[in-house]
Amino acid sequence: MKIFTVRSVPTTQWSSDKPLNFSPKPLTLFFLILGLFLFGLGESLIITASIGMSPWTVLAEGLSLTSGLSIGVLTFIISLIVLLLWVPLKQKAGIGTILNVIIIAAVIEWSLPYLPHPETYLMQTLQAILGTLVVGFASGIYLIANLGPGPRDGLMTGCQRVTNLPIAWVRVFLEITVISIGWVLGGTIGVATVIFAFGVGPTVSLGLYFIASISNK
Repeated sequence: MKIFTVRSVPTTQWSSDKPLNFSPKPLTLFFLILGLFLFGLGESLIITASIGMSPWTVLAEGLSLTSGLSIGVLTFIISLIVLLLWVPLKQKAGIGTILNVIIIAAVIEWSLPYLPHPETYLMQTLQAILGTLVVGFASGIYLIANLGPGPRDGLMTGCQRVTNLPIAWVRVFLEITVISIGWVLGGTIGVATVIFAFGVGPTVSLGLYFIASISNK
């Protein structure tokens, strides 16, 4: 399907001309913040589903078991390492890169106590799927704003540009690689981990396609 073969981040009338834009249009900033808010909410839905963690958290947990450092500290260190990988990919940062870390973390912290914690396995699975869909759709919104991706999404778009493969394929490959390393190191894998790994790539592609189609009408 055409939706899942998107090879680059589309642009719209509200996209920023460049990531390093410290005076973006109000509409561009609005969509950036909206996308990051929804991203954090999607992550929270996956966490409260309680049937596994997202791939990068699996990696952080695995490294925590081998290094003795906390998952929080290692999540920060991993983000720095991923940003270093941007250099050979010639990926550009922006205010969205900074806001990514701040807003998503704040939304997760704020929303966790208010979200449902389903008790049945079916509802847990459905909530994990919903969280993955929200994360992918939100990624489409804030990436199209073009004010700089977060560390992991920047790695995805940078690798896509170098390989010219569909974004969905690139994202799935990165998530599976991260899961594999985390699992070998002792990280915990659950159903939500698998759902996210295989589902986030196609949903990011779906989000990009849908948002671009609606915005350009």
